[in-house]
This record gives sequence, structure tokens and C-alpha cells, in this order.
Amino acid sequence: MSQPWDYIAKLVCIGDSGTGKSSLTIRLCEGRFSSAHDVTIGVEFGSRIVPVGPPASQSLGLGFDKTDDDINPPTTQSPSTGLPNPPRKTPGPQSQKQMKLSLWDTAGQETYKSITRSYFRGASGALLVFDITRPATLTSCTQWLQDLRQIAEEGIVVVLVGNKSDLAEGNAEQDKRRISRQTAEEWCRANNVVRYVETSAKSGEGVERAFLEVAERIYRNIEIGKYDLNDRRSGVKGFGATGGSGNTGAPETIALGLNDAMRNGGNRWAGNCC
Repeated sequence: MSQPWDYIAKLVCIGDSGTGKSSLTIRLCEGRFSSAHDVTIGVEFGSRIVPVGPPASQSLGLGFDKTDDDINPPTTQSPSTGLPNPPRKTPGPQSQKQMKLSLWDTAGQETYKSITRSYFRGASGALLVFDITRPATLTSCTQWLQDLRQIAEEGIVVVLVGNKSDLAEGNAEQDKRRISRQTAEEWCRANNVVRYVETSAKSGEGVERAFLEVAERIYRNIEIGKYDLNDRRSGVKGFGATGGSGNTGAPETIALGLNDAMRNGGNRWAGNCC
């Protein structure tokens, strides 16, 4: 039987309480939306296997895929004979790579920040989530980002996510948007964040795109050798690097509460997920 995934990467969802981090994780992992969700205490966990690299990545339009000239460069002349060199052969169809996203949904309340920050260690990607109807949640993203970059590994892939886009639909009287797309994109440029994506955990719009943006960039970093796949701190591993149930590739959702977080102390990743 073929392996269920090629790589596994640790992602964290961070941001203020009530921005919809848990709803985004549930939407991606379980394909559903719950209007009533308990406030996250400590950290909750989920996982999802997604395609990375071509051919799937071509539909994202990220501009990462090799051009035709990279695969089959123009004919050049040999300096010794003056005759044209034969072009390289175009490779056959590529097998689709799969990445298992290990998603850590952190609590947004200040009360639990000292605990949830510890889970930033070993993360290779992050979704920084704010609520487009609450300007204060975007303001808070600056501090969340500073904390993340202080604790996580250097070069962590960060995507800014403006959630609850469904509240910006309809006529002017129904439009609850308070943060424009332009404002969010300017914030990204000012803070060196690679991308801004708007989502609606309620309708599902943009949710997969947000996670795939992070996954694809992590995959490209793998391709250029940025990570040591045998180093736990890198937040990325190849298939077979972990033992036990983590190798099954089966969808899973578990909850880590306050006691679990305190017991783990953030010094290692809980369970065999990564």
C-alpha cells in the first residue's frame, strides 16, 4: 500500500479570542460549521492531508511552479562544436505530493497566553487570524506576530487571515465589515507577512485556500532544502520519521485542555502527531 502522505508539518492558528480560529480548524478538518463552540482552553488539535506541489499547486496560481523553460530550456550551441545542444527531455507526469497538516488551534485569551505561546515552538507555519468586523483584533495581530517570531523557528511561514467574510455581504445596511482588504494587505507589507486571505468559516469560502497557501510555501521550502527533516525543531518531517499512530495518515481530532498544556510544558509535541 502506498504511503498516505509524504510530509507532515506543524501549523498553529493564533489570534484574539472570538476571531473564529476553532471554527476554521473544524471547517477544514471536518467540513462543518458550528455556530456554538466552547471557548478554547489551552490548545485543540486536528489534522488534514492536503496536496502540495504540482499538479495541484498550479490551480492556486502562486507562481511557484517551474516554467516550461526550466523544464525544457531553449536549444543552445555547444562552444566546442558550434552545433546545437539537444534540449533536456521533458520529465513524465509527476506524482502528486501529499502533506499532513498537524493543526494546533490556540486559545486567544490573555489568561492562557503563557501556555499557548509554548506551542509556537517547532511550528513551520502559522495562520494569524483576525475578525474583519472588529478592528482591535487586527491591531492585536502585531503583538501575536512578535510573540510568534520570538518563539518559533526563524523563517516560519505566516499568512494573515481575515475571517467572517460572510458578514461583509449584502447591502450597506447589512455590511458589518470594519477592516478593508486594502488595510489588511498594507498590514502584511508593513509586517513582512507573505499573504492575506479572507475566509468564512460559516460558508467555507477561502478556508482551504488559506491553509493551502501555508502548506504550499512550506513544501517549496522543503524543495530548496530549508528544513532538516530529521530535526524536530524544524516543524516538518518526511513519512516514516515518526512512529505509532502518527504514520497512519487517518483523519483525527483530539482536544488538549489546560491540564494537558501544563503537563506538556510546551517542551515537546504532544502524542505522535509530529
